[in-house]
Amino acid sequence: MGPLARKALRAGTGGLRGLLVGMTVGLVASAALAQRTATFFEPTAAKGPVVVLVSGAGGIQAYQEFGPRLAALGFYTVLVDGRDIMIPPWESPAPQGHAHLAAVIQAALSAPQASSSKAMLVGFSLGGAGVLVHGAPMKDQVAAVVAYYPATAVMGQDLAAVTARWQAPVLVLAGEKDTYRNCCLVATMRALESAPKQVPFELVIYPQANHGVNLESYPLFFRSEDAEDAWNRTVAFLQKYRPAHDR
Repeated sequence: MGPLARKALRAGTGGLRGLLVGMTVGLVASAALAQRTATFFEPTAAKGPVVVLVSGAGGIQAYQEFGPRLAALGFYTVLVDGRDIMIPPWESPAPQGHAHLAAVIQAALSAPQASSSKAMLVGFSLGGAGVLVHGAPMKDQVAAVVAYYPATAVMGQDLAAVTARWQAPVLVLAGEKDTYRNCCLVATMRALESAPKQVPFELVIYPQANHGVNLESYPLFFRSEDAEDAWNRTVAFLQKYRPAHDR
C-alpha cells in the first residue's frame, strides 16, 4: 500500500474540544485503487480500538457525525467512502473493493492511535453491503461487522454464498418500509438471516422505518427513537466484540 498522507486539524473550542483530541484528514493512496478522502477521528485517550465507518453511495458527508461520537467513546475511527468499497448498480467500472478495504483497515491498525490488532466495521446502505461482502470474511483483520440498511441488491443473487464466507459476528439494522432503489428491501434482510452461516448473526427490523432512519440530514426518513435504539445496539455490539486485549 502507498503512503498515508495526513493533514492535521485541531479540534474546535468548547464541547468539541472535549470530545475530540484531534482530527486528521488524509488520502488512502494506492496506484491500483480509487483515491478518495478518508477522515480520521482520534480517541479521547492516547489509543483506542479501530472502527472503520463505510458511507453510503452519496459519500461521507451524511455520516460525519458518527466519527466524533465513536471517538468520544474511545474508538480510533476512520470514515471512508462506500463507493470505493462496493459498486452501486448505477455506476461503473467496479472499484477493487476488497483490496481497498483491506488497505484502509491495515493503515488504521498501523497508526499510533490504534490499540487493536483487528478492526470493527460499520457500514451504511452501499457501505453496509460492502462490509458484509468484503469485510465480514476478513478473519485476521476484522472482529465484528455492523450493517445499517445494507444495499443487498448489489450483493448478488446467492446471499447464502455471501454468508457462508463470513468469519466475524454480524449485526444488521433495517427498516420494514425500506424501498430505496429496491436495493434494501426487508425481504432480503430476512434472507440473510435465514441463510447458513458459521458466525453469530443478529437482525433488528424497525417496523416504521424507511431508508436512512438514523440520518438527520434525511428528515423525511429520520426517526429519532429508532436512530437512538440502533446507535445503542451498535455501541453494545462493538463493545461486546472488541478484541480481548483491548478491554
